[in-house]
Amino acid sequence: MATSAPYPTVPAGPGAGPLRHPHWWQRPWVRYGALTTLLALSGLVILALVRKQTGTEGFLVGLGLAVLPVPWLTAAFRWLDRVEPGPWRNLVFAFAWGACAAALIAIVANTFATKWIATATADPASADTLGATVIAPVVEESAKAAAVLLVFLFRRRHFTGLVDGVVIAGITATGFAFTENILYLGTAFGTDQLTGDRGIASVTAATFFVRIVMSPFAHPLFTVLTGIGFGVAALSGERRRVRRVLLPLGGLLLAMSTHALWNSSSTFGRYGFFAVYGGFMVPAFGLLTWLAVRTRQRELRTVREELPVYVSAGWLGPAEPYALGSMRARRMARDHARHHVGGRAAARTVARYETAATSLAFLRHRGRQGRAGSDFVVRERELLTELWQHRAVARPALEYAARAAAPAPAYWAPQPYGYGYEYGYGYGYPAVPHPAYHPYTAYTPYNPHRT
Repeated sequence: MATSAPYPTVPAGPGAGPLRHPHWWQRPWVRYGALTTLLALSGLVILALVRKQTGTEGFLVGLGLAVLPVPWLTAAFRWLDRVEPGPWRNLVFAFAWGACAAALIAIVANTFATKWIATATADPASADTLGATVIAPVVEESAKAAAVLLVFLFRRRHFTGLVDGVVIAGITATGFAFTENILYLGTAFGTDQLTGDRGIASVTAATFFVRIVMSPFAHPLFTVLTGIGFGVAALSGERRRVRRVLLPLGGLLLAMSTHALWNSSSTFGRYGFFAVYGGFMVPAFGLLTWLAVRTRQRELRTVREELPVYVSAGWLGPAEPYALGSMRARRMARDHARHHVGGRAAARTVARYETAATSLAFLRHRGRQGRAGSDFVVRERELLTELWQHRAVARPALEYAARAAAPAPAYWAPQPYGYGYEYGYGYGYPAVPHPAYHPYTAYTPYNPHRT
């Protein structure tokens, strides 16, 4: 039987290894520049289109009202993502894509399709109904799903499970709903200006109540179904290519169907909207919320279960798996570092340590289940190196948080630095690591590809 692959040697420096000269279009700054330019142009065009349809005054009113649900929706998805927070750049991209690119695609495609159907059938009323119940769900959900697909393909390292899919999809849909609400509320305000309606009987008030008060979660709910499909696909092994394709497509079709049901509720009779809202939308929202929270709790349990092996190898202290598996202890560790160690810089260091340790736990969990990628060993080495670099600030803070968050057993009592470390007991961490636990000689990482 072959043994596991040896621990990879550390490169001599950033310039070590064979030199590669990528084509100009493969350079990161070219791709980032092209994407930023695309989103900026989309934003300018959508701004001009919405302002043209609503007028300047209607646009400003719509903007002021549409922004109200954005902070708390964004905060909800950020809370869900706190266990292993993804880069803020991914979230900014997702929101910008939904608010600019996806909204522009939806407005142009929906308008063209509706006009074409009206011309072909000579029945504008049926064209509007068909456009709202069939064309719009397909176009809008496909446009929003493109953001999830791009993150899934090009930010695969940060897209590892169901929560990542839910967060990226939810933020994208929040941006899309923001732009769409500006359009609807601005148009409603313009209608009230023409008719002279004011107060709670106005079209603006009715639109605000339906879109902002009753159903601000509608678009996020639809697109989250697509995100779940991508999230489950991310949990699949690299060799299960059919599953990794069919699951996102299934989630997208489910999102389109749910969106179509919601848009067609007004055609179900006088109380059709309330029947769909109370009988389907609210229960579906509750079910997805329960699933997301349960998944978050399962992630914390995975952290507590997977990290003890690194305690035995000397990479982590004995109390760290507990502290890293508790959001309360994590917050206490960051607060302790900020107030007693080095201010906000120390708190950010602890946060990076927590994120790296969480990613390490998830990576090992996927490896034990046979779902690790081909870069498992390299990725594990990177995360362990990051932990080792930040240990001086993060470990004492996490030890404090572990003691403060839960009663510590007698054998967890703090010991002088260096005492008993070679036996794996106590909280002491010597200034110079014990030779047996040197990061590049002691621990041969778990290799899921050994034969």
